[in-house]
Amino acid sequence: MLLGPLFLFFASFAFAQERADDAPACNPARPTIATPATLTPVGYLQFENGWQYASGSQEFSTQSSINQVTKLTVNPRLQFLVLSEPFARSKDQTGISSSDAGGLSAGLQGVLSPGKGMRPTISVSYVRLLYAGTAPDIDIGTAKNSATLLLSSDVAGFHFDIDGFLFEQTGAGVRRAQFGQTVSTSYAIGKVTLAEEVWHFSQPLSQGNAVGSLSAISYAFKKNLVVDAGFNHGLTSTSTQWEGFSGFTYLLPQRLWRVRRSSRK
Repeated sequence: MLLGPLFLFFASFAFAQERADDAPACNPARPTIATPATLTPVGYLQFENGWQYASGSQEFSTQSSINQVTKLTVNPRLQFLVLSEPFARSKDQTGISSSDAGGLSAGLQGVLSPGKGMRPTISVSYVRLLYAGTAPDIDIGTAKNSATLLLSSDVAGFHFDIDGFLFEQTGAGVRRAQFGQTVSTSYAIGKVTLAEEVWHFSQPLSQGNAVGSLSAISYAFKKNLVVDAGFNHGLTSTSTQWEGFSGFTYLLPQRLWRVRRSSRK
């Protein structure tokens, strides 16, 4: 079940290439932690797939994992999404390795105020954990319920994504609220986009705080295909110390339903 979105992507990729020139541009959320307040094009499936390597965590010594997000916007103000970690290979502090499935979540994102000119786009999202998986978590943990306030704006050639998070963390029979904030800044130079991000998450189950800085670069091979790579460095003792990642965002160029044309002339 966790691999379903990946199979769907690869099965449709070759079939859809001939229509790629007609597709609108994708709207990548990866590889930053922050998610754009703007939505993907209406009626098109967008796949965000990646590989991540992490080391120096309280939960593991090293971990390699695959992550996947599928998005579908059904109208200009509403988007549905599915997030999964199909596979993770972890090694604990004693050197013992394990292969596990990660979590599966689903949710939606809605636009409260569309952006125009200097006015930012403001959105909210809600995500529910459907399956927790057995893979060890990184410093942020796995939230049972997630609510996010998202703001995106373009100023003087720079793009800003600013998110505020409210998560529900559970463990050892207790439930705790987790808070997070992230600010991502990106700048496009032709087909290349450079991004820098700083982030913070409370760690209510361990009474700590995870803080980090992220740097990334992406390249648009086509308007509907963007590849990325980067790294993240934890800045506190309870943060995962190093993370490297790479992946891509692909917008399926075939719209899932027809647009109704007005009969008015």
